[in-house]
Amino acid sequence: MDRFRMIFQYFQSNSESVMNGICGLLALASVKMYTSFDFSCPCLPQYNMAYGLGIMFVPPIILFLCGLILNRQSLVMLEEWRRPPGRRKKDLAVIRYMCSSIMQRAMVAPVVWIIVTLLDGKCLICAFSGSMDPEKFVGFANVSKVQVQQLLAKVPCKDDELMRNNTSRKAVSRYLRCWSQAFGWSILLILIIAAFLARWLRPCFNQATLLQARHWSNYIDIEKKIFDEACCEHSRLFAHKCILHFFESMRQEIKLHSFSLPREGERAEGEEDLLQGITDQDQVNKLLKTWYYEKPPLDVS
Repeated sequence: MDRFRMIFQYFQSNSESVMNGICGLLALASVKMYTSFDFSCPCLPQYNMAYGLGIMFVPPIILFLCGLILNRQSLVMLEEWRRPPGRRKKDLAVIRYMCSSIMQRAMVAPVVWIIVTLLDGKCLICAFSGSMDPEKFVGFANVSKVQVQQLLAKVPCKDDELMRNNTSRKAVSRYLRCWSQAFGWSILLILIIAAFLARWLRPCFNQATLLQARHWSNYIDIEKKIFDEACCEHSRLFAHKCILHFFESMRQEIKLHSFSLPREGERAEGEEDLLQGITDQDQVNKLLKTWYYEKPPLDVS
């Protein structure tokens, strides 16, 4: 149990590193999901584009939402944004910093999925094969317009009888795959350049403001953790006190079962501190309401 407690405390105290690890795992999971996914284009003019674009963009939306759900700071940021100012003012720079950090981590897995699909090319071939100009390819010269649309829609299906011996199928497929890979490498290059510029141009901006936003972002996260821990400890002690009060008339029976009871006038020091003046549910609710609506200012002087 001590080992698990140490691991849990490590995760709590290193939430940023843990979130980076989770984002990396989501990115690897997205690659694994795509490689194990059985892509089967319907090869029908009215469904190809919807299927191809759906496979390209729907899973990234799911991965993006998973990234937001798994990021603990998402809830912390929303609570900080929605809370009443009370006696502590809200710093919009801190909220923007938290939002930017959350969005950057949540976008990793979706971007990886889109880049992998573009480099593979199957989704783009399925989605846009029916939109190609048949005059650019020799095999569609002497075919009616309706048949051309059917043949173009069947380009992704190399095992189809109509396209098995068609010499233009590979040409259309290669053409679209080249464009798909060009888009994929272009997006990857743009992201790398953006990351490079953000990394090297950051010292040109006000570092003091960035440090302040990062510091208070960590503070809000840690404050929520400590408050939750204090609430759990208070709940345990309050429940202990209520149970002892309820079973006051059964002290002898409880003692026989080796349940440790404090003697009259004796209380644990921590219990005395936490429960001083708190004796009923309304007082506890008032305390929690006061914390939410009137957080104390960040001044311990």
